[in-house]
Amino acid sequence: MRGVLFDCYDTLIDISTDERSIRPYEALSSWVSYQGVRICPDELREEYRRRIGEAMEGTEEDYPEIRVEDIFAGICRDYAVWPIDTAMTGILLARSFRAATVRKICAFPRSRHLLSALNAYPLGIVSNGQRVFSEIELRMFGLFPFFQTVVFSSDVGYKKPDERIFRTALQRLHIEPHEGLFIGDSQKNDVLPSRRLGLQALHINEAWSLFSV
Repeated sequence: MRGVLFDCYDTLIDISTDERSIRPYEALSSWVSYQGVRICPDELREEYRRRIGEAMEGTEEDYPEIRVEDIFAGICRDYAVWPIDTAMTGILLARSFRAATVRKICAFPRSRHLLSALNAYPLGIVSNGQRVFSEIELRMFGLFPFFQTVVFSSDVGYKKPDERIFRTALQRLHIEPHEGLFIGDSQKNDVLPSRRLGLQALHINEAWSLFSV
């Protein structure tokens, strides 16, 4: 073994979110009005859902991914009531959206110990996540410095189980699939596709047990 790749959510970070409730959109509608964008909570929720769906359908990928800040930037552009920096407002709105919809977030202590136990190896992350706020969450819990490379699906435009996202991380670590280990929580998105590619793979619970953390 010459390198180890990890999933992020439900592997390193324990998280639950609620994007369905109207309450987060009420807070976001109020916040964005101070940035020069006028949109009511119901309309913001519907626009967000509709544009996500259209963006996903507009790609030829089997497992498509979008950049959520681009979705919010488009909403800000179309609902602005005075000239604004739509790109920056989209980024800030995406991060505010995450903050408003998170119900629980923390790092798994056993995973932190696992990273320390494996720190002699080059480490990487392959995650179905949005860099605009996922990188911040890794930094919040002091996890980001463990990794030599971090690949989010928003970086490349497709998600796990697409094997290309695993290959991107392997190439950045300069290792071949048979030289790598993948650790994650999902059979469909983590364990099975990484094994098909030639990596060794463990469920996070197996890894905690195997490395006695």
